[in-house]
Amino acid sequence: MLPAVAFLGSSTIHGKGQAYDVIGDLRARPANVGRRLPNFGHGGDLAYNSLQRLPEVIRTNPAGVVVLVGGNDVLFSTFPKLRRFLALVKRPPREPAPDWFEQCVRDIVRQLKAGTTAAIALCSLGPIGEAPTSVDPVQRELNRLVAACSSVVERVAGEEGATYIPFFEHLRDQIALSPGPALSEIKILSMYADAFRTVVLREDLDELGRRRGWSFHTDGIHLNRRGGKILADLIQGFLAPSRPRS
Repeated sequence: MLPAVAFLGSSTIHGKGQAYDVIGDLRARPANVGRRLPNFGHGGDLAYNSLQRLPEVIRTNPAGVVVLVGGNDVLFSTFPKLRRFLALVKRPPREPAPDWFEQCVRDIVRQLKAGTTAAIALCSLGPIGEAPTSVDPVQRELNRLVAACSSVVERVAGEEGATYIPFFEHLRDQIALSPGPALSEIKILSMYADAFRTVVLREDLDELGRRRGWSFHTDGIHLNRRGGKILADLIQGFLAPSRPRS
């Protein structure tokens, strides 16, 4: 039995509904046969919520932990309707801000180092929307915040001795080759409708996104198969070979 590697994050890690199942993809790969990959992702989680879930992760005594947080912190800061929704269901003690995001990420790493001997990998955020040079003010703010949070993740990884997985850079470069739509609004009911289409009606993730012009997402936020496999391939490089923290 290969050592267990745990995953922590929000819907991209959770992999349910309209989000590609990245962990399921990894579990199906021959290189990971015999390895437990416990999934502690929860849709809608802010970095703060992921920090609160660490006791569950630590109890599994993992040899490695992969963390991808921050997407919902960006969305919270950008979309007022979603801010009210997440404030209600996730109950953060304060509004997300860059300094608090950095502290949460740093605390995640430090608590994992204190409570486990795991090798730790921090993933940068996936781009939200597919218009890297858009003049739309909402998309421009999303691009700015995703890039800023990804820089925070990279810096914390370097300062805390964690592995940095450059998901933002890889997906950004692929999107730049063939830009798509800007994301200028979020309709919460539409997101639940998409989850119904994929879970109950079994609609294909890629087809769902393609009908709306997305190449790497189903809705501008959640990854389709194409976007999800980019992330899975990057994480696979961390999983094999597995290496304990020195």
